[in-house]
Amino acid sequence: MRAKMATTALVGVTTGVMKPLLSKIAELLVQEHSRLKGVRKHAKFLETELTAASSALEMLADSEQLDPETKLWRDTLRELAYDLEDCIDAFRARVDHEPNGRNRFKQLFDKMKKLKPRHEIAKQIEKLKARAIEASERHDRDELVGIDDPMKHIIEWLTMENKASSAEPKVLSIVGCGGLGKTTLANQVFKNVKSQFSCAAFVSVSRNPDIKKVLRDIAEEIGITDNILYHDEKKLVDKLRELLQDKRYLIVIDDIWDLKPWETIKLALANKSCESRVITTTRSTAVASCFTSQGGNVYQLKSLSFEDSKRLLLKRAFGSENLSCTHLGIVPDEILRKCDGLPLAIITISSMLADKHAKCEWDRVLNDIGTALAKNPGAAKMIAILSMSYFDIPHHLRTCLLYLSVFPEDYVIEKQCLINRWTAEGFIQEEEGRTKYEIGDDYFNDLINRSMIQPVDVKFGQAKACRVHDIILDYIKCKAAEENFVTSLDAAEHAYTSEYKVRRLCVSNHTEENVAIWANPNLSQVRSVTIFGQPVKTSLLPSPALHVLDLGDCWHMEDHHLANIENLFHLKYLRLCSRLITKLPKKIGELQYLQTLVVRFTRIKELPSTITKLQRLAHLYVDYKVRFPDGMIGQMHSLEELREYGVQSYEQGKTLEEFSKLTNLRTLNLRWDFDSFLGAEGRREAEDCHGYVGTLLSSCNLHNLYITDFSVDNYYPLWLDSWHPAASCSLRKLCIKNRAIYKVPHCMGSLGNLVVLKLHAILCLRPEDVEILAAIPSLFVLKLVTGGGTKGRISIHGSNGFRSLKYFSLRIDFCGTALDFQVGSMPKLEHMKLIFRVHKRECLNGASSLGVQNLSSLSKVQVKIYGNCIPESNYDPTEDENDGAIKWAANAINGAVVTHPNRPTVRFETTSDEVCEHFEYALRECNNQRLGGLLTEWLKIWQIEEEQTEQEQTDGLNRRIADEEEQTGGEEGEEEADIEEEDTYEEEGEEQFDEEKEQEQREGNGSGTRTPA
Repeated sequence: MRAKMATTALVGVTTGVMKPLLSKIAELLVQEHSRLKGVRKHAKFLETELTAASSALEMLADSEQLDPETKLWRDTLRELAYDLEDCIDAFRARVDHEPNGRNRFKQLFDKMKKLKPRHEIAKQIEKLKARAIEASERHDRDELVGIDDPMKHIIEWLTMENKASSAEPKVLSIVGCGGLGKTTLANQVFKNVKSQFSCAAFVSVSRNPDIKKVLRDIAEEIGITDNILYHDEKKLVDKLRELLQDKRYLIVIDDIWDLKPWETIKLALANKSCESRVITTTRSTAVASCFTSQGGNVYQLKSLSFEDSKRLLLKRAFGSENLSCTHLGIVPDEILRKCDGLPLAIITISSMLADKHAKCEWDRVLNDIGTALAKNPGAAKMIAILSMSYFDIPHHLRTCLLYLSVFPEDYVIEKQCLINRWTAEGFIQEEEGRTKYEIGDDYFNDLINRSMIQPVDVKFGQAKACRVHDIILDYIKCKAAEENFVTSLDAAEHAYTSEYKVRRLCVSNHTEENVAIWANPNLSQVRSVTIFGQPVKTSLLPSPALHVLDLGDCWHMEDHHLANIENLFHLKYLRLCSRLITKLPKKIGELQYLQTLVVRFTRIKELPSTITKLQRLAHLYVDYKVRFPDGMIGQMHSLEELREYGVQSYEQGKTLEEFSKLTNLRTLNLRWDFDSFLGAEGRREAEDCHGYVGTLLSSCNLHNLYITDFSVDNYYPLWLDSWHPAASCSLRKLCIKNRAIYKVPHCMGSLGNLVVLKLHAILCLRPEDVEILAAIPSLFVLKLVTGGGTKGRISIHGSNGFRSLKYFSLRIDFCGTALDFQVGSMPKLEHMKLIFRVHKRECLNGASSLGVQNLSSLSKVQVKIYGNCIPESNYDPTEDENDGAIKWAANAINGAVVTHPNRPTVRFETTSDEVCEHFEYALRECNNQRLGGLLTEWLKIWQIEEEQTEQEQTDGLNRRIADEEEQTGGEEGEEEADIEEEDTYEEEGEEQFDEEKEQEQREGNGSGTRTPA
């Protein structure tokens, strides 16, 4: 176990157990059980005492130093609270069967009365508050490694002409986590350019600012010496406005934690000059985003590159970055991996290694970086910065953050898994009109915005997962251990000597043998268990208080390990992901409190019918091949989320009607994996299944619907006109993947709550389709795949459409379509991604820059081009010596981007694709050879001639020749080509990591040929 951080008192999570406990006591007072002798009196006393104690604990939670006596009171109360909650759970569940439950309640009541009177604690709290000293993040750095590029970027912004007239100066906010070097960067920029302004000031705000002092500091630095003003905030603001209104000034406001101080400061900064500049630094992306909404800019400061990190480490440790240290092997690199490019962490670690050349010294620091930071006096700045960030977090978020200490280093923590665990632990505070998952999602994003966790797999501004920086993880592990919040054990060294019972246990068991660790009586009341590696020796932990059991990373779990699972009566979260598990025990139905059940990547073929007894089950995650017994779905009335339900036959498709009975269902992930037969019967079955899906939208409260088709022969495009969503449809996210549709249905324009829409794919995109999509009022993300556009054109008009859209992705699968963004189109679009084919200039049907210059809010452009080229992940058209069609297209787009007033970033990627095929030819071929004329009427609607042009006949001949040449490569070569082709056209950005894993298992099964859209 890691050493405790002695430099700061560890307070906070005690409040995390108090709120669920008070809620349960309140419930107990109004329930039938309160009529039992003595129960109501004891419960009322406990409610009164614990409510007052909870208030005291909240004040303690904001104190960074505690004396030993107060700390003992806090720890004793915390353990009592845990015991009380366990007692109430057992009492409510089994009072009729275990009369000793009432005696246990009285024992805890007596123990509560012996605690120190709360009024004495209150006096000590006031003393603590008076002694609290705020640590400062501002720190000086001697080394400015890796700062040149950020400085250059910001100085360019400072000197850029401001064409827009405004009564306020331009603002740039530098955002990043603590210790990343924001203050150092701002200070260096300030020193370099302040002489170019009439006056300049650099002031720090910090976490709990004295706003009058901040204003006085600005006044002093710009030359105001009138002491009379110093005690009047309004006079200070007025005087600053008067002096600055005609000047060109530069003001740096360092370390803003929230917007309240800025609202006052900016009143003093209004002026007539358009050339004044303000730079702010903040850890909060939420604060930074407010500056952008007011017309400002954000600079996201990144971690140091590995090369710069190594230069800094060696220069600080040895005085020279060029000194040879080959004798240290990979140890410096491993240390840098833990520091993850965080300058202050590198400086702190390097100070411990100063002038130490022996490898054993470096090994010691590497093996115990967390302990080294805790004990080394030189780490005080690092600890102070982490402590400031931690104590700035609200109490409920601190609990959620410390909970992340159950996961090992570099572990990717999936968001939905984490939020469901928070819910099971009782950390989510209920809000009327919102689900706990929605509230937990806010918690998750708040921790990201505060730079306490790192987002992973970000799609459209939303992270699907997160990591915890190694340095922050060390910090919260020590805090969690100090608070007896999480106990981390290595199975090989499982000695546990604490005087307190273990409440949450994380076990790392990577030995070859099954290890028994449950003999210690301190594990009897454990409420959360997470195991990584091998399973433990006994079947399941015999703890009646267990709420969370996560065995998803316990790879060798077998069926016998689940014996007696019914004894875990209070279990709320269960996760199993072992390939050796073939069935769930029937007695799983006795887990009456189970809220989340995850059984992914197992060999379970069918769920037991007893699942219907789980009337609190809200989140169910299963593999698509798992079958549900007949009639089961309609009985799962509490179900809010199901991922993923497999439809592998027409008969299974009929069961989709049952979902209409689930009024609480919010998220449904459907996976189509059966082939419809050609002919009237096949078409009828396909239309019936499509109709069942449409029924869902009119009969339940779905928020998110995902439909993915993995059928080999999905002959029939989806007919969405049969869908009739209710006027009050709550659908927010609709994703249809790998299933073609004829057109966009008219009803889609009326989906007022729809935020994310992915359609893969529309066979031919018509002007009417674009108009319907443009009418969706709340659409934020739009991702389309199409074969081409009517008459070879896709135009986005500058009307009132797409008024909320910020992300747009368009993939055009065949040649012959021109894309054009007209003036005023997509007024809020920030991020655009385009994928198309260019073998010759005619492939774009006359388009060049695509009208990119007309997208007024654009900040990021990604372009992927298929053609006759060498694949490049970061293609630069200015360095391409080949004057081909790809260079011509990329140069045209790049020219529009460079002259755009927003100066958006642009990135090109090229991929080899030798076959030039016009989309009209492709649709005709599909209609004639695969669909038996099914698209004939649609070809007329799409205004596609039935006869081939001479050029299309030539293109078709070239394609057949190319196909024949591919087939001569032998079976092995053909299989490799198939896999490569499938990877090439696989849509980027899966909805879940699990889907990506499953797709990898199927990669060898594709046809290897491109079909329309």
